[in-house]
Amino acid sequence: MGDEFRTEQDSLGEMQVPADAYWGAQTQRAVENFPISGITFGRRFVRALGVVKKAAAQANRDLELIDDDVADAIVEAADEVIDGELDDQFPVDVFQTGSGTSSNMNANEVIANRAAEIMGSEIGDRVVHPNDHVNFGQSSNDVIPTAMHVAALEAVEKDVIPALDTLRQALEAKEEEFDDVVKTGRTHLQDATPVTLGQEFGGYRTQVAKGLARVDKTREHLAELALGGTAVGTGLNTHPEFPGRAAEYITKETGVQFREADDHFEAQAAHDAMSEAHGALRVVAGSLNKIANDLRLLASGPRNGLGEIEQPENQPGSSIMPGKINPVVAEAVNQVHKQVVGNDAAVAAGAAEGQIDLNLYKPVLAHNFLESAELLSNASTVFADRFVRKLEANREYCEAQVEQSMALATSLNVHIGYDKASEVAKTALKEDKTVREVALEKGYLTEDEADEVLDPRKMTERGILGDE
Repeated sequence: MGDEFRTEQDSLGEMQVPADAYWGAQTQRAVENFPISGITFGRRFVRALGVVKKAAAQANRDLELIDDDVADAIVEAADEVIDGELDDQFPVDVFQTGSGTSSNMNANEVIANRAAEIMGSEIGDRVVHPNDHVNFGQSSNDVIPTAMHVAALEAVEKDVIPALDTLRQALEAKEEEFDDVVKTGRTHLQDATPVTLGQEFGGYRTQVAKGLARVDKTREHLAELALGGTAVGTGLNTHPEFPGRAAEYITKETGVQFREADDHFEAQAAHDAMSEAHGALRVVAGSLNKIANDLRLLASGPRNGLGEIEQPENQPGSSIMPGKINPVVAEAVNQVHKQVVGNDAAVAAGAAEGQIDLNLYKPVLAHNFLESAELLSNASTVFADRFVRKLEANREYCEAQVEQSMALATSLNVHIGYDKASEVAKTALKEDKTVREVALEKGYLTEDEADEVLDPRKMTERGILGDE
């Protein structure tokens, strides 16, 4: 092998590891055992592993279970993992052992070898041991679900919620800007009574606001950490104060509130909190999909569609049709929805599995959740900045179209009855006239009554027009 590899050893024997790698024998076995997808854990999860290992070392140092110099070196190495300096040292495929043991040992080996180097020793000499020191008082079975919750809740609080709030604000600004734009409402894609464009955007703003509230409610259960349960939830080989102390250090490191799990057996055997939280992400993705679809319809045309709003010209829409502009950002949001729905199926299925004392779908749960969180965060921000904020109302067109709407006849019901109002609407459609023109011709309304009863703007407000 020469200088390109070094020999590392674990309980199964010797392994050849790349000479410049901080990982050891168990990680190398995992690399060779799982050449499945080529997908490795991303920044959020690797960071979370570093946070957990750092907090564990700090707690064990406080409890005098690890020497100060070893604990300090582990903390320093873990900081490098947290900061992303060692991301290339986490090569294990997401599709691996269901407990995530390979990723836990990957973190243990990388941090142990880097810590040994920090202490002035050689990589692989085990002056800092991956199991006896970095993994002290822990098991993959409590470390990985803890990292899952740390990564998930950090993603929710620092990525998803701020991005959704950005979109909410963008929609709210358009709600106010378009408050005076009266247009034809549509149900079943057919003309309905007038609304303002601002009212429609207010509906979208409320959808996102309620989505934010749904996501926010998931924080309570994601805040519970399995750390301290070790293999099956009993806490064997763990100091009684370790879980609480470690949770406090994790809270301090992340700025996100975490606490020891209410029940360690539940926290390791089931992942209902992850399924619940991802369900909220799926609902939000559905909301964004609906909004994106509506805006695509409202901007359709520009001459032969609804054309009530004008979309931004983000890029040419066709390689063959000159001047064509497509709602590309909205379409990206639509595609994110489909991916999140697929991820939700994987998360829901994985969370419902596992046998007895351990759920064995931890890696795929973590990966799919974090992918959805990242996609939703990025899509929400791009949707807000590159589409919603740039929308313009086609005011004159909206005004002209609402005047031609047959649905204006609805306000006649309480004045001339449904049958006569229906007659007016059908006549107007057949003779290509407005509802106002027909109502006046038939003598059902005076000019003053028509001005009051058939005022499109007033029809966007609650009440009965024409009543004194």
